[in-house]
Amino acid sequence: MANHKSAKKRIRQNVKRRANNRSNRSRLRTEISKLREAIESNDKQRSVEQLEPTISLIDKMVNKRILHRNTAARYKSRLTRHVNALA
Repeated sequence: MANHKSAKKRIRQNVKRRANNRSNRSRLRTEISKLREAIESNDKQRSVEQLEPTISLIDKMVNKRILHRNTAARYKSRLTRHVNALA
């Protein structure tokens, strides 16, 4: 257990940040799964509508350092490729 004032503050900060990161990661995964469901159901219109907000969210998660930029690029590339294949 922390004894120094600064260490106690650091623990409080880490708890808040961990909660925010978990929330953001969960939101990202939910959006990606919604898009994947639309792709699997071969619903072209819903997939196209869902693609732009999902890509936007992926970019936001890169800025918040929830995702690595290369991972984000891979996700965006694959999702876009799958949506375009529905045409």
